[in-house]
Amino acid sequence: MNRSAQGKRRGPITCLAALLVFIFLIACENDPPAPQKTATSAAPPEQTFQGTLVAVGDSLTAGLGVAEEMAYPAQLARKLEADGLHYNVINAGVSGETSSGARSRLQWVLSSLKPDIVILETGANDGLRGIDTRLMEANLDSICTTLKANNIQVVLAGMQMLPNLGPEYAQSFAAVFPRVARRHDLILIPFFLQQVAGDTALNQSDRLHPTPEGYTRIVENIYPYVLKAIKKHQAAHK
Repeated sequence: MNRSAQGKRRGPITCLAALLVFIFLIACENDPPAPQKTATSAAPPEQTFQGTLVAVGDSLTAGLGVAEEMAYPAQLARKLEADGLHYNVINAGVSGETSSGARSRLQWVLSSLKPDIVILETGANDGLRGIDTRLMEANLDSICTTLKANNIQVVLAGMQMLPNLGPEYAQSFAAVFPRVARRHDLILIPFFLQQVAGDTALNQSDRLHPTPEGYTRIVENIYPYVLKAIKKHQAAHK
């Protein structure tokens, strides 16, 4: 076969090959790009707390009659967080509990919740039942002795009693809290329900338990005492 014949045969083949290459290149340009590998985002770090604050008390702490997030411990936790104080605030309130009940479950609080700070609000049910104030004082003494022995900062919530049991009992009841605070060198909230007790706008229909707004007022009132306890806790752990 002569060269001119070979050239005639190669011409169409060469053109066809070039056309196929051109189509392949166009197809590659139109293909979607291969997905790029992206780094897996790390899980957000767990909240690191500066300490644990446990609110021990009765229905005034538990938040009887209001949503859990409106009880005073939850409102206090949000206020602390807003101020850059990252404390794990635990509501350990039990409705109907007396000071004897608080004393009996103290070891569970210590072993299970491991508090650095305790706000102790108890005694109101003792007063409503007319329990001897000497028994309430003995219970508070025992609780505070144990807490202090475990290097826990204690904020003691003072309480006052309704006058229907007589002025003598009301005076004896109210005097217990400052006396216990002095004896154990505690931070004392003079009256836990200051500016809330007796205010119908801040209490539920039973006139004993605060509304969410009432708990907001309580948090505002007790906040300086809580900050004092936090400062003492932080100073002790420097």
